[in-house]
Amino acid sequence: MLAAMDGVAIPVGLCAECRYARPVTSGRGSTFLLCRRSESDPRFVRYPRLPVIDCAGFERTASLPDQVPEPAP
Repeated sequence: MLAAMDGVAIPVGLCAECRYARPVTSGRGSTFLLCRRSESDPRFVRYPRLPVIDCAGFERTASLPDQVPEPAP
């Protein structure tokens, strides 16, 4: 799975679709993925080595329903 970060597609595996992954940009402009599960569970590392292909804490981000235009009055 690829994720676009700073306009560049990078292979991140499961993190691209995980509800706990959050991009963090450093003061030097590098972007990393923070695993929010690491805040409450020591089994998970803060910044996992990418691509992540297997993760016990993976939960897919809920997809948004398709936008359906409102009917004209």
